[in-house]
Amino acid sequence: MSDGPPQPDPRPHGARLPEQDASLYLHPQTLARLRTLELRAKMIVEGVMSGQHRSPYQGFSVEFAQHRPYVPGDDVRHLDWKVFARSDKLHLKQYQQETNLDLIVMVDASGSMNYGSRSVAEASGVGRKTSLDDRDYWSKFDHATALAAALSYVTLRQGDRVGVLVFADEVRATLARTGSMNAWRQVIGVLSTQPVEAPTNLSRAVDQLLAKVSNRCLIALISDCFDDPAHIRAAMARIKHRGHDLMTFQVLDHAERAFEFADTAPFEGLEGEGLVKVDPRAIRAAYLDAIGKHLDAVEKATRSFGFDYQLVDTHDWLGPPLAAFVARRNARIKRSKYG
Repeated sequence: MSDGPPQPDPRPHGARLPEQDASLYLHPQTLARLRTLELRAKMIVEGVMSGQHRSPYQGFSVEFAQHRPYVPGDDVRHLDWKVFARSDKLHLKQYQQETNLDLIVMVDASGSMNYGSRSVAEASGVGRKTSLDDRDYWSKFDHATALAAALSYVTLRQGDRVGVLVFADEVRATLARTGSMNAWRQVIGVLSTQPVEAPTNLSRAVDQLLAKVSNRCLIALISDCFDDPAHIRAAMARIKHRGHDLMTFQVLDHAERAFEFADTAPFEGLEGEGLVKVDPRAIRAAYLDAIGKHLDAVEKATRSFGFDYQLVDTHDWLGPPLAAFVARRNARIKRSKYG
């Protein structure tokens, strides 16, 4: 959504410059707030190396869980001879596996994500007046990349793996999952070089992701979710069916939520819808009703599968709401059977 001329896009075809300036995407205050947080998975996580996320799969690892009767073919090294001495029966010790978490961050780079009404100078908080590609406005995609960088930082810092997927009408770019803290700059690089254009097709992007992921993961969807709620729900159903966990961060510009425009102006659809001249005051009530229903539909779809949902306003500082979200999520997980 755009109202006339305030946010021209100076980029050729929406391209972003390759400069990797992490300071634009993650304010130091945000890093400070996130430094002590952990991102934990609610679902069964399957790790590739020893980590901190407890799995209900019973294996032979570090923390005793229970006994089970011995059956031919079991590894006799895990027999509990004390139990045998007491009962004259062979039992094996079973342990809780400690596994690593794989986080996959899906960032929407469709045309609607290029809208913004906040200045870069206000949003960045680091003395910048323009974006990496010389825009003076802070877009939804800028906010989404800052959020993606924050989640990646938390995940890498706690020793887990993170991968990145940028999509619009299909997957446009990926960064393979890695646990190296040095990879954070690679995350920034992928996020800062993608064009922000094309229509949204979340369903196709999810199918492309699921076709390449074999282990169960935590997926962070960062998008304005300007797609048919039925398509969004169907994509979430496939994620749930494959056993993955999901966090939906619906990113909207404050102007999209409040619709406080006063003057008649041409509004441009950023995904090929064209221009239409609108009197904002005449349609404000209907618009607010429609956007409210859409937000409600996306949140209900997310929560109906037991996933987490967070509405993100681009005019809010990223650190406090993200820290609160992760804290609430961790508190719920600790109370659940997998905590």
